[in-house]
Amino acid sequence: MIVAVLSDIHANLEALESVLADCEREGAEQYWCLGDVVGYGADPDAVVDRVRALCAPTVAGNHDWAACGQTSTRHFNRHAAYAAEWTANHMRPENLDWLRALPLIERREGVLLVHATPSDPAAWHYCMQVDDALDEMEAFREDMCLIGHSHVPGAFERHDEDVRYTRAEELVMRPGRRYLVNVGSVGQPRDKDARAAYLLFDTVENRLRHVRVPYNVARAQEKIIAAGLPPWLASRLAAGD
Repeated sequence: MIVAVLSDIHANLEALESVLADCEREGAEQYWCLGDVVGYGADPDAVVDRVRALCAPTVAGNHDWAACGQTSTRHFNRHAAYAAEWTANHMRPENLDWLRALPLIERREGVLLVHATPSDPAAWHYCMQVDDALDEMEAFREDMCLIGHSHVPGAFERHDEDVRYTRAEELVMRPGRRYLVNVGSVGQPRDKDARAAYLLFDTVENRLRHVRVPYNVARAQEKIIAAGLPPWLASRLAAGD
């Protein structure tokens, strides 16, 4: 089975539509979402509508819960906090209710799914260093955990006590090894590549492939500006920053 794993869409409809079109070309049979469906971008309802229709399961991200009052924006930068408040004021009540009900963790096909870190999902920590990954791998027993949150695609592979990190486009899971994989961001990449990112997971061949897809960045930027959201949220899209 081919699974498309999406994360950190951040209300960027242009990026999501381009990714979903690519998923269809790739033969995706299931869609999983690792959260942060909203926040930053100008199309929260349209994006939530698409995710609700396609992605089962979906787990909660910090921006999802911030928009519906489930988590504080105390640690957000001022632009992110403003966007969370804007999102809360511009979404349909039923979509806010859906965000509020999202779980922090899910399991599918023997894989753990969480937005941030498996050790403490509601703390919204980042896992970007080998030492962090080694600690996080003590928090789950599955062979693989898929995460988002940092917006940087890559994978940690553990063999005994040795952990290595790779940003290779493709990775084949090997027996006796465990994996912590960041699937990247659909709607706001932060690795200096403006293209939308997502992961394809072949559950039969145990093969992972990081995919990049161009989208209409200018249109997404125009919508952010027109909505009265901070201009920085628009400019960073073109830089992949």
